[in-house]
This record gives sequence, C-alpha cells and structure tokens, in this order.
Amino acid sequence: MKKEEEKTDEQDIAIKVEGVYKDFDLPHEKQNSLKYKIVHPFKSKTTIEKQHALKDISFEVKKGEFFGIVGRNGSGKSTLLKILAEIYTPTNGKVIVNGSLTPFIELDVGFNAELTGRENVYLNGAMLGFSTKEMEKMYDEIVEFAELEKFMDQKLKNYSSGMQVRLAFSVAIRAKSDILLLDEVLAVGD
Repeated sequence: MKKEEEKTDEQDIAIKVEGVYKDFDLPHEKQNSLKYKIVHPFKSKTTIEKQHALKDISFEVKKGEFFGIVGRNGSGKSTLLKILAEIYTPTNGKVIVNGSLTPFIELDVGFNAELTGRENVYLNGAMLGFSTKEMEKMYDEIVEFAELEKFMDQKLKNYSSGMQVRLAFSVAIRAKSDILLLDEVLAVGD
C-alpha cells in the first residue's frame, strides 16, 4: 500500500527540487589584452573566486499550488528560477518538472527590433508553439490587451521599453502550459 501512496504523491508534484547548488566562477583580473601582458609580464593566471549562489535548496510544489520565493537582492531567486526553466544547470542536485513549463523571466527574449510589432507577435507565438491560425484568432485580443493598436505596423525598435514588454506579456500569457514561472514580470502594468 505504501508504494501505491508514494506513486500517487509523485504524480501530484509539479516541481521537485532536491539539494540544488549553483556556483559561479568570478574572475578577478583580466589578462586578455596585449596591454595587460606588456604592463604585467610576470603576472600568472587570473584568480577565480567561487560565488555560491544557491546552497542545498530543496522543496516541492504540488499541482495546483502557488509558490513564492522572497529574499533580498542577490539572494539567488532569479538563479533558482533560471534553473527551473533550464536556462542554467545546477552545479549539484536535481530538479524534476512534471508538465510543460513556461518561464516569464525575460519577456522580450525572442523579439526582433527590426521586425514590426505584428511580425513579432507571430514570431513569438510560433516560439510558444502556436500555429499561424491560432495566432490569427488571438491577434486582436493580444493587441487590445497590450493597448498598441496604432503601433503594430511600426518596427519594434521604435517602441518604448514599456510598450515592448506589454506586447511580450500579452503574447506570453496565452502560452499553453501546466507551470508558469514569473520573475518580476508583473511590473509591466501601470
């Protein structure tokens, strides 16, 4: 009976993080330039300091739950979310994600400044797995939500940063996924 209970418990878990560590190497001196080598001919290698961003992080989030991470600047919140989104790999430990995951970490990633707002909507939708027909059905709703009706045929490089993020957010919230990761993206609204 216990094995059956354990199996059911595992199926109820959306995210499981076990003993995750993340270290970054921080170089203290650059000796890449010719000038540096001439000025410091006898200096040996650059010294490297280990930055321990995450140390032994473990938790579980069950399906249907909301889970928040709160902490000071530099405490590793974004690093952890990037590990969950598979942008970074942990130095040690493991992460199990059951279901499809959409990260809202850097919303404008995948946007092209040389394309129009309209073209970027379709491009970003394709990156999220939507077909052209699906995007055509959602297009008016996306533009209305972003409040950018007059600007959709202008190149994205002419948009303000707020306009770009509103457009990206409007597309991103339509993603079909089981798990949403949010990192400071709710600051896009006025």
